[in-house]
Amino acid sequence: MITSMVFAFMGGLGLFLYGMKIMSEGLQKAAGDRLRRILEKLTSNRVVALLVGAMVTAVIQSSSATTVMVVGFVNAGLMNLMQAIGVVLGANIGTTVTAQMIAFKIQKYALPAIGMGVGMKLFARRRKTQYLGEIFLGFGLLFYGLETMKHGLAALKSLPAFAHAFVTFGTNPVLAVLAGALLTMVLQSSSATVGITMALAAGGMLSFSGGLGLVLGENIGTTITALLASIGTNVTARRAARAHLLFNVLGVCYVLLLFPFFAELVDHFTPGDPEMVVETTAQAVQLGVAVGDKPYISRHLANAHTLFNVFNCLLFLPLIGLLAKVSSWMVPGREGEGDYHLSYLDNLLLDTPALAMSEVRQETVRMARVVMEMFHQTVGCLEAFTPAVSDDILRKENTVDMLQKEITNFVVTLTQSSLTPEISRETTSVMYIVNNLERLGDHSENLLRLIDRKVEKKIEFSREALDEIHEIAARCGEFIALVAAGYEHGNEKIIVEAKRLEGSINTLEDRYRKRHIRRLNEGGCTVVAGLIFIDMLTNFEKIGDHCYNIAEVIGGVK
Repeated sequence: MITSMVFAFMGGLGLFLYGMKIMSEGLQKAAGDRLRRILEKLTSNRVVALLVGAMVTAVIQSSSATTVMVVGFVNAGLMNLMQAIGVVLGANIGTTVTAQMIAFKIQKYALPAIGMGVGMKLFARRRKTQYLGEIFLGFGLLFYGLETMKHGLAALKSLPAFAHAFVTFGTNPVLAVLAGALLTMVLQSSSATVGITMALAAGGMLSFSGGLGLVLGENIGTTITALLASIGTNVTARRAARAHLLFNVLGVCYVLLLFPFFAELVDHFTPGDPEMVVETTAQAVQLGVAVGDKPYISRHLANAHTLFNVFNCLLFLPLIGLLAKVSSWMVPGREGEGDYHLSYLDNLLLDTPALAMSEVRQETVRMARVVMEMFHQTVGCLEAFTPAVSDDILRKENTVDMLQKEITNFVVTLTQSSLTPEISRETTSVMYIVNNLERLGDHSENLLRLIDRKVEKKIEFSREALDEIHEIAARCGEFIALVAAGYEHGNEKIIVEAKRLEGSINTLEDRYRKRHIRRLNEGGCTVVAGLIFIDMLTNFEKIGDHCYNIAEVIGGVK
């Protein structure tokens, strides 16, 4: 009996999680770039931030993914702490959609939904219809898994140890909260643990108060994901994760103090008796459940989950400033610390390709900015070379190398997911762009080492040679700025300006090389100085080539 129960539970949980993943992917593909555009245009208005957080979480079916994404935004400076808290508050509301879906007793439609979803996915020609098929397939698997779990867990009624534990949860809400938090930390999915709780309760194994305690605990357990994602990030990002923990824990604490009144409030607004047990076959057939089930408790738990999160968010929305101050006290330090690490990417986002690509784009934009800063600092060393600036440039070069490696690894892993054709094409483009950005960083480092050698050997360039270097460097700087802005904001007409700049850099490199040979023949330049000068021209010309490669991708030529 134990073996069959474990197998049924594991299989049901697997189907539940996989169904949720497929449904989420279908919803994301159907939404397309709309999620990305909404996130990119997020305003500082706290109410808008809350609504965006709720909507995005309802679509991707994961508050954990939303909070991880928010931590990344804060870490990169795209979002301030107040905005982040607003979005995470909204994510808490969005995650209750899953529980509400489960509370609708539509398990009997699970198999037809699976059949219809598979048919649409395999035989439909229109891409939108295929995405709709994925939504139906995931929806069906989710509910079929839930029903399988429920039948597997039904055997727990006959085990004295579990029966005693469930009775204890009903009489001791604090213990139920701790159990719910622990289970969510282990499974890393509040939707899964809410599903398990509702399956246990509907099967007659949990009382309403015991299930309510577990659901409250699951709201605490889900914050562990954001805390883990904040490890190694900057001070503000860690504060956003602490704020998430803070308002969930505080919310559970005040509800525990008012536990009987909260349970009574939920019962008042929800039809049916949550403790009613179906005792006859006729009654079971009428209500569409099995004998021994509690037909109304799932709706009570779903409403309690939603009511708690909505009320908690409305309570703390005006207090976002206070939450920010308390979280700042919890995580002391100055903002702006920790610049040399990933700001956006986290493997927890791989299950949400549309948002994952948005993060990849942001991380690539950041990489382009670091390359641009590195280049301008290097050119500045021609006039004022200092060891401190040199060390900073080399640190930036290490950052660029790290970003190229991590972005590429992340994108390669992402390509193993089910992607839309648009996202699939973008993954190829991004890998090509980050490789060229890394080469730009290498050539800036080469220029720095040439300048270092020039300073160390006390080699002086003629005024004419210095002017030539500054002229070609200015064109390269203009080209890097063009492709960085073109990638960030989109510019399909970039190729016209790119051809002009690339041709200009090649012309200058050829002209200055010939002038150098003339100066060398006239004795106006030493051999060692000439070698450094020629190497610099070569690196500037290579920078122009790599910028043009990036422009071709942005302009749709490649």
